[in-house]
Amino acid sequence: MSIRTLSSREVYRNPWLRLREDQIERNDGNKGIYSVVDKDDCAIIIPIDGDTIYLIEQFRYTIQERALELPQGGWETPDVEPEELARGELREETGLVASSMTCLGSMWIAYGFTKQKQHVYLATGLAHAEKDPDPEEHDLILHGVTIAKFERMLLDGTIKDASTLAAWGLYKVWKEKEGTACSVAG
Repeated sequence: MSIRTLSSREVYRNPWLRLREDQIERNDGNKGIYSVVDKDDCAIIIPIDGDTIYLIEQFRYTIQERALELPQGGWETPDVEPEELARGELREETGLVASSMTCLGSMWIAYGFTKQKQHVYLATGLAHAEKDPDPEEHDLILHGVTIAKFERMLLDGTIKDASTLAAWGLYKVWKEKEGTACSVAG
């Protein structure tokens, strides 16, 4: 290891995250502090029905803008089965229920400062049901767009969400490689 943890202390906690400061020593002997945001696993879902992909539009407080993105989120509960989480988030945010959920892989969201894994699922065989949003999701708007339009929005900067961009890249590689399913372990 190139960085050794000397000590760790939690400096903040709320229902969504924990912030800790670790006293560290690098392999060259220099000491420092590393701040880490710990969050429970989350899921991002690619809901496709024929040539239509479903996106969520919502206000994102951190950037003070409305943003378009794939449905995604977590439950602030450790050890939730990834597919159960993905199915739940899809239903909460979009009102869609999928007959098929295909695991495409998982990724670290931003491991430079946060320890949070995001599981990526393709949702197909979609049926409309009732939405069940969290109180923080009161302003969600569901958009169904063609895949061609979605890809144009990725390229022209309409969609700037890194998780959406990464999930779509994973989907494209998965599709090209004839749909090899993933493992959610680790």
